[in-house]
Amino acid sequence: MGWDSSTFLFRLVAAIVFLTVFGGIFAHCVISAIAKGYRWWLIDIFRTLVHLFTLIFIQQKLTPVGLLRKLVYLLALLCFVVLVITGFYPVLFLKEHLSGYLLMVHATFAPVFAGCLAVLAVMRADNCRFDKTDWPWLQRLLRRAPVAGLPDAKYSLVRKICFWLIVVLALPVILSIVLGMFPLFGTEGQEFLLNLHRYSTLLLAAVAILHTYLIIRIQMDK
Repeated sequence: MGWDSSTFLFRLVAAIVFLTVFGGIFAHCVISAIAKGYRWWLIDIFRTLVHLFTLIFIQQKLTPVGLLRKLVYLLALLCFVVLVITGFYPVLFLKEHLSGYLLMVHATFAPVFAGCLAVLAVMRADNCRFDKTDWPWLQRLLRRAPVAGLPDAKYSLVRKICFWLIVVLALPVILSIVLGMFPLFGTEGQEFLLNLHRYSTLLLAAVAILHTYLIIRIQMDK
């Protein structure tokens, strides 16, 4: 299959997005380490990697609902990693379109990931509501005493924004590929749906990586 200009452009944009996301995370780790007075900023990066792996552990104090939510989250995280690897690896590193066994794996994990997102959206929606504790600057502007926040208060607003962005971006990701399976669109329509799927998936991946990093930082600060 030919390597058209739209695919080349997507490859370039994807490389820039991923480099920006991971570069920003790396820079934040370094700045946080310096702010905490660590002599070696690599210590903070190592702690971040350790907490990344601790996400897979189940807390003993979780309720049945919390346990279910944790298991669904871990399944969604597993599917996300598989989908990112199978979806972006051929394009970014092999300069090939998604096909063959990678396509089969991608198509197998995609509906599972969509189902997990739907469950998490329902189970986490109440906890990710925006409230006045997320806008301390507005409280100060109105000359009201800001409500004392939780340990994750400094990441609360960005984390909630990322959560809702994931929910919203999941819609074009899912609909674009589902609609493309039906003979409803011509060549231009199919190309539009493909590009919609590509770029919405890219944004979803970037936001999901940032959301995961914020969860790790919250755990590190507790």
